[in-house]
Amino acid sequence: MSSFVTTRGKARRRAVDLLFEAEQKNVGVEEVMSAREQWTDQTINPMTRRIVLGVNERLDEIDELLTTYSHGWSLERMPNVDRAILRVGVWEVLYGSSEDVPEGVAVKEATDIAKEISTDESPQFVNGLLGRIQKLKPSLVRAPEAD
Repeated sequence: MSSFVTTRGKARRRAVDLLFEAEQKNVGVEEVMSAREQWTDQTINPMTRRIVLGVNERLDEIDELLTTYSHGWSLERMPNVDRAILRVGVWEVLYGSSEDVPEGVAVKEATDIAKEISTDESPQFVNGLLGRIQKLKPSLVRAPEAD
């Protein structure tokens, strides 16, 4: 991985860390963010907060998609860190990507995070599952209805 990491890349990585910590401690992500800011010198930047709260808001929907499209892996069987990476990736691909952050970039960066912090098999799994969801995006996300 290159030493150049974008601001969004750092925010994405911090979001994975926060979601992972919340799941490990079995507490809400808001509690984890608050504790980090209260007890450390860490400030949660707006981009990280947007990703974490976006994932949290759509967590059931995201987990349902992961369960539906991950062939041969139940959500519970996935390594915890992979779940956090995938949750961020799905949220970005379906809801958080924009013209400045194409879906493909979100998939690549999620794969890079998996290479950095997960198992040897995880990058391929993360890339394949997020790629599948990216291809299915038109059928998964409804456009807003016109009045």
